[in-house]
Amino acid sequence: MVNTNFSLAAGSPKFTTSELSRLAASQGNLAAWQQLIAQGGPEATLRVSGDFAVGFQDTSGRTFLAVDRFAIRSLCYSVVGGQLRFANRADELADAATEIDPQSIFDYLYFHIIPSPRTIYKGIYRLPPGHYALFENGVLRILPYWVATFDEMSNPSFEGLRTEFRQLLRDAVAGQLDGSKPACFLSGGTDSSTVAGMIGEATRQRAITYSIGFEAEGYDEMEYARLAAKHFNTEHHEYYVTPDDLVRSITRVAQHYDQPFGNSSALPAYYCAKMAQEDGVSKILAGDGGDELFGGNTRYAKQKVFGYYDAVPGLLRNAVLEPLLLKTPLGRLPLARKGASYIEQAKVPLPDRTQSYNLIFRLGINKVFTPGFVGSIDLEEPNIQQREVWRQAQTTSQTNRELAFDWRYTLAECDLPKVVGTTQLAGINVGFPMLDDQLLAFSMRLPVAYKLKGLKLRWFFKEALRGFLPDEILTKKKQGFGLPFGVWLTRHDGLRELASESVHGLADRGILRREFVDALINKHLYEHPGYYGEMIWISMMLEQWLRGHAPGFAMNRS
Repeated sequence: MVNTNFSLAAGSPKFTTSELSRLAASQGNLAAWQQLIAQGGPEATLRVSGDFAVGFQDTSGRTFLAVDRFAIRSLCYSVVGGQLRFANRADELADAATEIDPQSIFDYLYFHIIPSPRTIYKGIYRLPPGHYALFENGVLRILPYWVATFDEMSNPSFEGLRTEFRQLLRDAVAGQLDGSKPACFLSGGTDSSTVAGMIGEATRQRAITYSIGFEAEGYDEMEYARLAAKHFNTEHHEYYVTPDDLVRSITRVAQHYDQPFGNSSALPAYYCAKMAQEDGVSKILAGDGGDELFGGNTRYAKQKVFGYYDAVPGLLRNAVLEPLLLKTPLGRLPLARKGASYIEQAKVPLPDRTQSYNLIFRLGINKVFTPGFVGSIDLEEPNIQQREVWRQAQTTSQTNRELAFDWRYTLAECDLPKVVGTTQLAGINVGFPMLDDQLLAFSMRLPVAYKLKGLKLRWFFKEALRGFLPDEILTKKKQGFGLPFGVWLTRHDGLRELASESVHGLADRGILRREFVDALINKHLYEHPGYYGEMIWISMMLEQWLRGHAPGFAMNRS
């Protein structure tokens, strides 16, 4: 609920001075925050690490809000009657008169989440990661107290960095353990396997690991989780999610979030956390962050390949390649088609280039949405926001800029809310050792070539942990808890019925074209279950959320 005494202090902040640490221990975190800001101003937030969300009104009537660098702890706000109201959840600030924002619905269908500062509700906003808010004399200011600043070392010593890195990992994992059962998610990837192994090193106890599997070809990687569990001698637990599980839980998971949330791995994460809670686990560690801090996503290599086009001499590009491949029939020939596609994409700067891969733009805006919905939104809004975020990082490296961009959109806005939300629903807490502030600082001074060496992803991370992690895990392709939703839709009547009925609900609300929905469910899904299943998933989760939080919402059809 909204805090009526104008104060809120959530999370586990770490204060840098012994005085403030003692104050937090004796009088609580809020007292330490109040003294910190009174003495150092809002910018003093930079001196606090850990996960946190804080809000309070000081003796002068000024209101201060802040969230941690990755917004692990969320904070939403609105200005009502000249007063700043705030709460952890957006829906706690809404009432029956609060309107749903069509632009936010578009943002959701574009990103599969609603990025801050917007929320699903008009007039209610979410504080972006690494930002503070100050409300004084009726004026609200939102500013960053932390910006990703990369300062690559010039003469790295691999041996020295490896020793430092392993110790930082060990300390980060130890710092997240609270004396309860030492448990973690285990997908079988490098990050979760590292956390499982480091639990053993930090505690000299067997880690308790939890894995999710799927009985669908190409989606199940339980063999890697079992390999890691055996390698580190963990107490291992498994659960195979079924289509029936989805039918039972989709509505509950969708409506648990304070706004629509479309990351399909939320369902497997929920069953994993639920399994842990039933075993008596009160806190579970997650491996999120390693890819984004140390260069592990395949798109980093892909965008680097597009960057090679910038090195082609301008005369060759402008006088030969582009005229021949883009403006003559030659570019449509089978052997030349890939070259033409490469040039077309390489000519578009980042981050705009990513829009060419976006699902709803590929499907066709005017084919997907009703004219009334399209007329109520700004199609350029996601691009405008992404360009602003893209510019913020302090770096000369494209790869580092991509990492910082992903800290916002992949971690803070998507993966972390997924894990935080589903663990909360299951009734346990979660920690993210890979996002430890010391590890974050280490990654920002690591040479970019240590992250992406040629086209080798996570080069340093993997080499530094060679001998610690099994070789099979170091060389496996990234997968995680990917859900075979589209495949299951074509095989399970109950799941298909739930999905079809849900997506048609968005047509009834005047958001999606009915003819598009019919073709999506009855034709396109069977042509490419994985691709079109994603559109069905995000649409279904939106409709399920609306039914729980705004059942009467519909677009004005006039």
